[in-house]
Amino acid sequence: MDLGIAGRKAIVCASSRGLGRACALELAKAGCDVVVNGRDAKRVEATASDIRAASGVRVTAVAADVATADGQKALFEACPEPDILINNNAGPPFRDFRQLSRQQMIDGVIANMIVAVELIQKAIEPMIAKKFGRIINITSGSVKAPLAGLDLSSGARAGLTAFLAGVARSVAAHNITINFVLPGAFETDRLRSNFEANAKQRGTSVDVVRAERIAAIPARRLGQPEEFGAACAFLCSAHAGYITGQNLLLDGGAFPGAF
Repeated sequence: MDLGIAGRKAIVCASSRGLGRACALELAKAGCDVVVNGRDAKRVEATASDIRAASGVRVTAVAADVATADGQKALFEACPEPDILINNNAGPPFRDFRQLSRQQMIDGVIANMIVAVELIQKAIEPMIAKKFGRIINITSGSVKAPLAGLDLSSGARAGLTAFLAGVARSVAAHNITINFVLPGAFETDRLRSNFEANAKQRGTSVDVVRAERIAAIPARRLGQPEEFGAACAFLCSAHAGYITGQNLLLDGGAFPGAF
């Protein structure tokens, strides 16, 4: 399918690996010029090179922490007026809520809620002027079904979802959409680290934890990043202008609800 976004400009946060990288790659394949981002300069450059080779579009690498003012400045210097903004940031590590300090909780809310709002504030006026904008927030399946140990991540991302629900409606008339993509268990470094932490806490092996997680998914497998990237790219397409303020859950059927 021609997504109708060739020539558009996209900023994809935290896209040097994992789900962010998958989103950046699919947007590049659709013809978008892409800014990829991460904190590890060598990894970001390598990702940019790979996506460039796979797509032939302009790919700019920005090594920066999006949670900082300097990091956000660097992103918008690379792409002052993005047509597409993919908000993504690493969540806090797996931790019992009793172990969270006040500062850790504040940092978690900044990273997984406030940063996305700040980036949207910077991107929204040019989108309004151009009458086109696609904003995707990568949150988590735990927004709908919170997991013990990921309480800070779930809470901050749920707060972002509620915050932007009204914002999405306020800009919809300008052909700007704001949506949320909620990953369940995907084959990523982050999931592997969660498996390791869980296994250590329980005194068992990573293979046991992994097998238990897969057994709880009706699809009986983990998601693949390219599947996630394709869903994200469609929501950024010219064909998705009537979809806004929605949460798309990609979890292989793990959430046991109809709504």
